[in-house]
Amino acid sequence: MKGFFPRALSATLLVLGTLLTAACGPSSATGHGATSHATTPELKWEALIPKSWDPTKRYRNIDLEALRDNDPRAIQMLDDMRAVWDNAPVNVALDGSAAKLSGFVVPLDSTQDGIREFLLVPYFGACIHTPPPPANQIVHVVAAETFKGLHAMDTVKVSGVLKAARYASADMGVSGYEITGATVERIVVAGPQ
Repeated sequence: MKGFFPRALSATLLVLGTLLTAACGPSSATGHGATSHATTPELKWEALIPKSWDPTKRYRNIDLEALRDNDPRAIQMLDDMRAVWDNAPVNVALDGSAAKLSGFVVPLDSTQDGIREFLLVPYFGACIHTPPPPANQIVHVVAAETFKGLHAMDTVKVSGVLKAARYASADMGVSGYEITGATVERIVVAGPQ
């Protein structure tokens, strides 16, 4: 296990770098929801991050490969980074605006009737297979109605009013935004012809 924490820190920083430079891409969708949001602007995930926020700055001059798993400095850096990510600032200019955002579902409730409450995340596996993204990259969604047949990591497009609001899930992470009464559309990616 030598080097696990430095690799974990490096991987986490890599994920953040990817988030800062890439957006969620699926675009072909089938609808399910209360109203049409055809004129609502579609946001890219990087728009949710304030331009001045750079959580990687403090780690740039550290030789992560020189740290061992049991090194208290490595453990402390991971704890510090998690705290910074959980308290990541939001883009206040978006607070209260109509928005559309594509991403992946992390269910918070699941019944035989479907899912109504979930976290929307920008990349596959977030909050489940990897450490949660920063709070400004997680949206807490409460749909206008229960969505039947929706599962973990399904791709969806969510439309509604984006609010800056913290929601902490004990297992899945901290969100910096919420959309309540959301319209949810399943995204179906066309396969090879």
